[in-house]
Amino acid sequence: MTAAPPSAALPTVVWRNARTIAIGALGAGIAWALSAPAALLVGPALAVTLAGLTGLRCAISAPLMQICFVVLGMGVGAGFTEQAGGAVLRWPLAFAALALSMPVTMLLCRWILQHGFGFDRRSAVLAAAPGHLSFVLAAAADSDGDVARIAVVQSIRLLALTLIVPFAALAMGYRLAASVLPTGTPMDAGHLIALAVIGVALGLVFRRLHLPAPILLGPMLTSTLGHVTGLTPGTLPAWLMMPAFLVMGTMIGTRFSNMELAQVRAALLAGLAVTLAGAGIAALAAVPVALALGIPQSHVLAGFAPGGLETMIALSAALGASPGFVAACHIIRLLILSFLIPLALHRAGPGRSLTPSDAT
Repeated sequence: MTAAPPSAALPTVVWRNARTIAIGALGAGIAWALSAPAALLVGPALAVTLAGLTGLRCAISAPLMQICFVVLGMGVGAGFTEQAGGAVLRWPLAFAALALSMPVTMLLCRWILQHGFGFDRRSAVLAAAPGHLSFVLAAAADSDGDVARIAVVQSIRLLALTLIVPFAALAMGYRLAASVLPTGTPMDAGHLIALAVIGVALGLVFRRLHLPAPILLGPMLTSTLGHVTGLTPGTLPAWLMMPAFLVMGTMIGTRFSNMELAQVRAALLAGLAVTLAGAGIAALAAVPVALALGIPQSHVLAGFAPGGLETMIALSAALGASPGFVAACHIIRLLILSFLIPLALHRAGPGRSLTPSDAT
């Protein structure tokens, strides 16, 4: 099949982006009207998911997603204060608890998938991994795993945690408004441009180093340093943050586009079972860490929850959590999984398992 020329393909991409975002905006409006927590994330995720399952092609183009990551990175970095940074020296305790919980999560979820849903051992290992989706799918393709079934279970995990974390915070007694926007005086245009340019440049360096979500982490680190030092005071204006959160929630929902309803239904219970098991273990690990560090339990839960890095950082902003703490926890989680997944595949039986460098 001959690829469509750029002049013909561009209008299609623009139209698909516009249509998908319009669906997400409708979902955000309904969620906001219902006072749902983190409405700008939860509403679009649900609306676009439902649209995709009806057969409507939903997608967000990579350039638009990268712009969204730059804005979100600067926004959450702006919330990093000197007070929030005071817990840095005590974070190793959190990392140790996280490292101990990861093998437990994988063993329990693998057992559930094998004995409860008939997964073969290797596919169960990959579907049970609490994160690192691209690495998991690469390993599945390389080791003859059931790629489609694994992808559905992992996608359900990401969507479910986007919905679970805000409501779990409410159940724990923390107020979480529909708005996820920061409060404060907006920073001036010069600081915004400087943070964006330096942040993107740093993100490109992170990409060469194969760090996760580099175009989000670069601006976030730059903005964090600017605000901790007082060089770039203020928050990101609402006219930038609102579209970024909307696009983020919409992107989460697009993971179910092009999936057959029967395919999703067959793996739905399996995905929900391992999501609840993983979230339960994360919550059990988060409680003693929160008590020891004096950090609200919902903040530690956002760091330990096995959701997507970008999504959990966005949710941490809604929770008022330290973005540095949440980002550090999720990066540590991905690094642990880079070694834990190949080890689990090796123990699962014959077949070539991947090393971390194979996934790059």
